[in-house]
Amino acid sequence: MQGLRRYPNDVVHLDLTPPSSTTNLSIDGEESSEARIQRLISEHPVIIFSRSSCCMCHVMKTLFATIGVHPTVIELDDHEISALPLVDHDESARADSPRNPVPAPAVFIGGTCVGGLESLVALHIGGHLVPKLVEIGALWV
Repeated sequence: MQGLRRYPNDVVHLDLTPPSSTTNLSIDGEESSEARIQRLISEHPVIIFSRSSCCMCHVMKTLFATIGVHPTVIELDDHEISALPLVDHDESARADSPRNPVPAPAVFIGGTCVGGLESLVALHIGGHLVPKLVEIGALWV
């Protein structure tokens, strides 16, 4: 994939800026940052979007690793963070209620935004993280 660079510790940096060249042969060459993020969310069962050198992302990866899951980690630049989808903090919220941007780092499990580190830890402490990972096939028990 164009714009994808691998770094130590299984961190992947994806440049979401559209290529300036019109001779790009990539199928998703004209894909916007928002569309590319949505596609990545749908393609990976567990994915973390983070800023470069984010210590909270490291804690998320460590938590997943201790239970046997290795998420895809995509590092975003500051201007790309705004392309993350909006999320309702209250799942029972109405469609016309205000929505807030996803914090970075943000973790998506099975295409659904869990939120940031605090939400992930709360899900784990509440005993709901492992069943959710099993349900989407990211963890076998």
